[in-house]
Amino acid sequence: MVIPDPTEEIKAIRHRLGEAFDYDLDRIFADIQRRQTESGIKYVSLPPRKIAKNQVLHGSSGSETTLHNQSTTGTP
Repeated sequence: MVIPDPTEEIKAIRHRLGEAFDYDLDRIFADIQRRQTESGIKYVSLPPRKIAKNQVLHGSSGSETTLHNQSTTGTP
């Protein structure tokens, strides 16, 4: 007995969904939410994420920058 490749099965499902909704991610997501509501089962349940504070990094020029590369000293 040959075990089917799960990657190929996932790709096939992704292509079927894409074709059914004209590759519109908003429509695909809305359909997933609709099916989740109708089934009464929560498909994915994640705890709320905490927002991390930006850490100050020291650039090679000696100026301080945040993780988003915005200068904290000097002119804006």
